Amino acid sequence: MKFDLAAEIRTDSGKGAARQLRRKGRLPAVLYGQGECVLLTLDPEDVRVILRSHAGSTALITVKIAGATSKGTRIALLRDYQIDPVSGDVLHADFFEVLMNKAIRVKVPVSVTGGQPAGVKEGGILQHNMREILVECLPSALPDSIPVDASALTIGQGIHVKELQPVAGVRFLDDPDQMVVSVAVPMSEAKLEALLTSAAVTGEGKEPEVIAKGKEAAAAAEGVAGAAPAADAKPGAAGATATAEKGKEGAKEAPKAEKKAEKKDEKKK
Repeated sequence: MKFDLAAEIRTDSGKGAARQLRRKGRLPAVLYGQGECVLLTLDPEDVRVILRSHAGSTALITVKIAGATSKGTRIALLRDYQIDPVSGDVLHADFFEVLMNKAIRVKVPVSVTGGQPAGVKEGGILQHNMREILVECLPSALPDSIPVDASALTIGQGIHVKELQPVAGVRFLDDPDQMVVSVAVPMSEAKLEALLTSAAVTGEGKEPEVIAKGKEAAAAAEGVAGAAPAADAKPGAAGATATAEKGKEGAKEAPKAEKKAEKKDEKKK
């Protein structure tokens, strides 16, 4: 898909300049690639049209730059953009310039075709295992999407990257054995009920791990608390030992004091 986009060169950069542009109803944007980076200002409605086309990442955009000194017309891809989460307005856009004679690598969306798969009609569930495929090609060969016909898939079957229908001028770069779409086996009511019942029994018959850990922690805490008095008793035991040693020293010094007293009495006599 191709679009035309009118743009103008801007010289001011930064958040303040970007806010002023938005107040004037313009969108700040950047065009980079091929060794150059150009600051642009656009009409935000033109970017909304590209985004609403659901081909934003693969659309070839002809950017016509007013006031450009060289290369006033360039071909680009919309590489990235910012959306205001509250208002939904586009706040900024990044464009990547491409050369028509140089191959590019782009993620292209997967488009499931062929109507409802046979396996889904039998009760299976269609699974989109891959929403995008990484491809390499010239810009002129870039497809809007990769069609995948899943109509013949039965329950338990799928389509891998290597089984995709070839697209002219396009090379798939993802793992060939990676599943793109598949039809999963539905879970029966009996199996679902059995799972729910086993979960309920496990929940009632077994003590929750968190509570068990809590009890272990409490038991450990009680053990530490029980050991505390023994630890507190150590200072008392040390005090008793010290008192006993002092008593022994006192007993040794008592005879000496008595001898001194006897010598004093003899001198007096």
